[in-house]
Amino acid sequence: MRLQHVSVAIAVDEADAARGFYGGLLGLEEKPVPPKLDPNELIWFSTGGDLELHLLRSGDEPPPSAHFCLAVDSDLDEVRARVEAAGIETRTPTEIVGRPRFFCSDPFGNLVELTELRE
Repeated sequence: MRLQHVSVAIAVDEADAARGFYGGLLGLEEKPVPPKLDPNELIWFSTGGDLELHLLRSGDEPPPSAHFCLAVDSDLDEVRARVEAAGIETRTPTEIVGRPRFFCSDPFGNLVELTELRE
């Protein structure tokens, strides 16, 4: 068994902000929503292999500490600098040895952890 996708709520009328954050800033590739699903309610991104991030345009508020983690394939410090340069606050959580990381929030308040997996 393995994780295939994560779904998070976003504001109903903020598709451009979602694409700007996840696609533009973080560099995830948007993928088409499958037939029979409403592309006006969903935005899907590929996050590597067959793992996906599904954005639900529901307007629901995210839980305060729930989060998902994206492992970066590039330099974590460069990603953090890019996020901060976009005016997004970051914070450093408790260290996990071999996994430098930081947290930020997307434009809808969803907590996102970004990490670099070192072997």
